[in-house]
Amino acid sequence: MSITVAFPKELLVASREDKDTFTRQVMIYTLGHLYEQGKISSGVGARVLDCDRWTFYHLLTEYGFAVIDYAAEDMEDEAQTSRDLAAQVMVQ
Repeated sequence: MSITVAFPKELLVASREDKDTFTRQVMIYTLGHLYEQGKISSGVGARVLDCDRWTFYHLLTEYGFAVIDYAAEDMEDEAQTSRDLAAQVMVQ
């Protein structure tokens, strides 16, 4: 299944992008928004863009989307674990 969305030519002119680049950017922004909302997985996003998950994550980051969404408490737990591991490595 495919969905077609028409954009006015003025957007191409204003963005100073060629049609293929503009289309890919619109797709990345759309997928990034859906991913942030939890409506698609990284696997779905990667498949649509025909790339691996790491490339999908990298693209989302480049376009300003949050790849990791930790609660504040979880983030602190992760940070403390990282500090503990780093201290262990330094001792060895």
